[in-house]
Amino acid sequence: METNFMFFTYFVVSLIVSSFTVAVILLIRKGFKKQLSAKWQYNLWFLLLIALTLPFIPNEWFELGNYFTFEFNQGNEKGYSAASTGDPALERGNWMQDFSVSVNRFDLTFLNEILASIWIIGIVVMTVLTVRSWLMLKRIKSTSNCIKNKKVMDLFGQCKQRLKIRGDIVVGESPLIKSPLTFGLFKTYIVLPEQFEEWLSMDDIEYIFLHELNHYKYKDIVTNYLIAFYQILYWFNPFVWVAFKEMKLDREIACDIAVLNALNKNRHTAYGHTILKFVDKSTRSQCSTVANQLNDSKEQIKRRIEIIASFTTESKLLKLKSVVIFILLGVVVTGQVPVISVMAHDDQRYDFESDRTEFDHLDKYFNGYEGSFVLYDLQADQYRIYNENKSTLRVSPDSTYKIYSALFALESNVITSERSTMKWNGKQYPYESWNMDQNLSTALKNSVNWYFQGLDQKVGREKLHAYFKQIGYGNSNLSGGLSEYWLESSLKISPIEQVQLLKAFYTNEPGYKDHNVRTVKEAMKLEEKGDATLFGKTGSGSVNGKNINGWFIGFVETNETTYFFATNIQSENDSYGSKAAMITKSILNDKAIY
Repeated sequence: METNFMFFTYFVVSLIVSSFTVAVILLIRKGFKKQLSAKWQYNLWFLLLIALTLPFIPNEWFELGNYFTFEFNQGNEKGYSAASTGDPALERGNWMQDFSVSVNRFDLTFLNEILASIWIIGIVVMTVLTVRSWLMLKRIKSTSNCIKNKKVMDLFGQCKQRLKIRGDIVVGESPLIKSPLTFGLFKTYIVLPEQFEEWLSMDDIEYIFLHELNHYKYKDIVTNYLIAFYQILYWFNPFVWVAFKEMKLDREIACDIAVLNALNKNRHTAYGHTILKFVDKSTRSQCSTVANQLNDSKEQIKRRIEIIASFTTESKLLKLKSVVIFILLGVVVTGQVPVISVMAHDDQRYDFESDRTEFDHLDKYFNGYEGSFVLYDLQADQYRIYNENKSTLRVSPDSTYKIYSALFALESNVITSERSTMKWNGKQYPYESWNMDQNLSTALKNSVNWYFQGLDQKVGREKLHAYFKQIGYGNSNLSGGLSEYWLESSLKISPIEQVQLLKAFYTNEPGYKDHNVRTVKEAMKLEEKGDATLFGKTGSGSVNGKNINGWFIGFVETNETTYFFATNIQSENDSYGSKAAMITKSILNDKAIY
């Protein structure tokens, strides 16, 4: 069955993007410390929030998937082992015999599931802790009493006017805290410790109000919830924890500087003393995740006091330099978009739309398999599809790709219809029919891997990729290597695309040489029945000794029309091209097509 590595991919992408962005911001803060104002140093962290969002944006929004190709190639080496159908009737040399080899792949499915489970558990734990912080705030709010001191409330009103704030803000005091708090997403609360008037002067209270109101003015409460959200998603990355700790410190420093700018120079020292009064009042509360708190760790308060002590008014040049640095870092962050698009590019599905489509119920034919059947009537221009979901899922084409390998070799003059013989190299392969010289007809009939690998080598990767892109072959990804990109590796295609390509091949939409198309078509001819002729190619995918993927694609020519079909089946260890062919013939027979 096709393995889904989507979570593992996004895990790696998010880890790289978040860690890289944190590292860049920390380096810029350190290297350009004297060229950054406090406010713009804090603003740098909002670029981190953008970077943390990028891996979760739908990839099609980037619109870069068609310009970059990349996949984690899990292949190591190919282990040849004959894959038998287990059915003696199919071992007699007829066209439905399976000629498959098993390839070894490192299976990340288990790791994918473990990582996803651990990540989800971490999210649950972090969500519980965040809800706990929110409940603590709710408790503080319920125990808060409105401040009745008229002088204090008048002072609060004056501070609001100075900062040009008009919003409705509740001011109270609570016995549950020992340091001022600002919180409330929809209704803002500024809560002071109970009986604060006994040990704080009116100047102290003014400084506190100015500090907390600056948090309100710059929407820091909303930022708290964004930080909490991203900390839940990125709980596994220690760099993100460090970043948010530094971000909160930079925010407090930015508020300190905003207060100092609002005060006369002779009051700056007094403001620093006000902050120091809360150093030993308490450790950081349990609600600090979603609230702004005046006090901090002793180390961080020390850094704040040092900046307050050395404060000078920021020049216009400093602000200009800060803006330039911010813009340049923004370019670096957005410059990761192509990398994210490449790594997280989801090309696992084909986007199919057609008004002329009917859906069939063919479950009885696919007993024991996950799979899909697609049929297209050329004369009626009508699709009939079984299992819409699987019909657009891209999986390895396995040997069905050999139709186009042959066509590309003919178009490149690597072979011709008259001269297509390739000498056997003497290596022993698992099938006797492979251990001899081959021409195009025998190689396609016996699905001889080494023959088509030889054709691909002679055509060359660059030209092959151009051909695949020209005809729109699935994801056109050849990163798995020329010898096995088609063999449960990087190249993938959906059943609907197989049918569309067969129709394009049959009608020669790409404009190839007619005699080359006829040559491949003749090599695909399997059998006749009445006035109908069956053309096709099987494909079998075996990974680590398990037969997981079976294909049968082709077309039926009749006097009235031509039907194009593609059948794909998947299972844990019982999917072969021959089984897909038998299913297909049963369906075509019951539909009176063949």
